[in-house]
Amino acid sequence: MKLKEIIEFIDENIPKNLALKNDEIGFRKEYDLNQNINSIEIFMDLYPEFDTQKADTLILTHHPPLFNPKTPTYTIHSNWDIINGGANEALAETLKLDVISPFDKTTNIGRICKTDKTFGKFEKDISDSFKEIRIVNKPPNNKKLNKIGIISGFGLKNPEYVTLAKKLNLDLLISGDLTQESAILAKNLDITLIDLGHHSSEVPGLYKLEELLKPLNVKCEVVNINPWENI
Repeated sequence: MKLKEIIEFIDENIPKNLALKNDEIGFRKEYDLNQNINSIEIFMDLYPEFDTQKADTLILTHHPPLFNPKTPTYTIHSNWDIINGGANEALAETLKLDVISPFDKTTNIGRICKTDKTFGKFEKDISDSFKEIRIVNKPPNNKKLNKIGIISGFGLKNPEYVTLAKKLNLDLLISGDLTQESAILAKNLDITLIDLGHHSSEVPGLYKLEELLKPLNVKCEVVNINPWENI
């Protein structure tokens, strides 16, 4: 399949105009759009040792690369976080939560989800899917949960999101990138935060993207490399 045909399919299903202002998405430099592509590799972050310049390979990244790749490399970032059915829905599915509305209605970042589990049951469920979690203001195990906010990736480094979660009367806010400032704010506001880690909270979205690309009938693989582990 031609590179331009794959990019047209991606842009039709994940429109670039959904991305946040100044987000670096798409190609960083020009490539031959008429070249044939026989395989697609999906990365969270691209490292130089994986930029092998295979003649028939397209690399998709979620985060913009920190160097100029030789291999055709296309970035799908905040538009994948924002679009319905994208990264946040993938995270909700992994957490076994039902999405009911956007979290930040001004940007469509994050989702509000519903559950009827107790905190103890919910903690056990997420511990089965995520290796390391950090909890601020852990409630009693028998506390009945109702509404939970989720943001794939960066949400807990933004104090405004912690404040918004309190205003929305959410039981929990789940995301990654927990900072000291956000943890203290959550203590002061008496709201529970669960940090899954930035990378881990976005991994479900990579596999969701792989599913979306299946109609292309091109070999597609998620290359899941956690930056906190040896590569």
